[in-house]
Amino acid sequence: MKKNNIIIIIFIISALITLNKLILNVDNVEISDTDDMIDYTQLSSQRLFDTTWKTIRDNYYDSNLNTQNWYRWRDHYRGKIKNEADAKVAIDTMLASLDDPYSRFMDKSEYSEQNNSINSKITGIGVNISSVAGKIHIVNVMEGTPAQFANLLPDDIIFSIDGKEVNGLSLSEVAKLVKGPENTFVNITILRNNNKLTKRIIRKEIKIRTVKSSVVDRNIGYIQISSFIGSSTPNEFLEALEKTKDTQGLILDLRGNTGGLLPNAVFIANLFIPTGKIVSIVGRNGSKYDINAQDTEYLIEKPTVVLIDGGSASASEILSGALKDYNKAKLLGTTTYGKGMVQKIIPMPNETGLNITVAKYLTPKGTDINKKGINPDIEVKLNIKDVKNNKDPQLQAAKNIIQKMLISNNIPSKI
Repeated sequence: MKKNNIIIIIFIISALITLNKLILNVDNVEISDTDDMIDYTQLSSQRLFDTTWKTIRDNYYDSNLNTQNWYRWRDHYRGKIKNEADAKVAIDTMLASLDDPYSRFMDKSEYSEQNNSINSKITGIGVNISSVAGKIHIVNVMEGTPAQFANLLPDDIIFSIDGKEVNGLSLSEVAKLVKGPENTFVNITILRNNNKLTKRIIRKEIKIRTVKSSVVDRNIGYIQISSFIGSSTPNEFLEALEKTKDTQGLILDLRGNTGGLLPNAVFIANLFIPTGKIVSIVGRNGSKYDINAQDTEYLIEKPTVVLIDGGSASASEILSGALKDYNKAKLLGTTTYGKGMVQKIIPMPNETGLNITVAKYLTPKGTDINKKGINPDIEVKLNIKDVKNNKDPQLQAAKNIIQKMLISNNIPSKI
């Protein structure tokens, strides 16, 4: 193994451990990604509600809890929680009062699915989804999955699953309907250009690789990161760098990447940014913590273009925002989603979990992108007609820009 590869692998282990320790001990501002994330303590449904009420009170980003008397919820449900269904309804109602789309309670089944996603293991069809005005949109389709074989496409709107209409359902409710035992079938009706199409799709264990790479135009490395949720994402990114090491330019594709674990985004940003602030975390009551670059002994210095769109959110925006602020890359595409909040995954009793907003983040220059997004340096749009015709004007524009950057830097192109 080459010396540089050894250095990178040693760094990823030490940096991620260091980063997690720092984040786990600063004002409760964290994204947890450890394997030991299940609380097997068994409590009555009433005590589960009470414990969750207290956890939200003590950890939620807004200490005013959306300008309400938080104690009213404890008093309202005192002695009324009889079973797990009661507890979930009460907790969901309580969380809804925060007017926060990112904070949610997960029952045992939902929490298990969350942990499976972190461990890159899931049984389903292979799509990422988002909710827009109550409608469930397919953001992207994973390569080699049942969804791809069934010809599902980005921007398809899921209308119903096994006959149940999904408009207005939460993402977790929709995911629960889609997922199921391996080798069983699910019937999904989609809307595409105002036409209804029904697909019968087999469920399979989806081996989630979040990074893929290739060489385009002979001298440009192309690396796509579909998600930052997997604990293997940093290693996969290093493998992609190794596969594209002989190229002279780099395209980093974050389109449709809805985010994931904060340390993953910080790690990749650190490979471009050797010193300085990568992201600032602003916690409860305005407490602030800066996450700074660590010494990697490895630096990506190739001309780089980052592809972004309205589906690029959260960790994707942390990475693209940092690269933009340091002028390490040109951003190309359309404005990102605008999710500038940080969630903490908290194991709760009865093998349940709480995903709660505990902070917001700022780019290195102090920009708050929440509900605003990050504007591209170069705007290029991609529509459903392009997808159907297997055209990608954003990728083509990125390749053209890289070639121009190579010429302006007097780097001879490979033939």
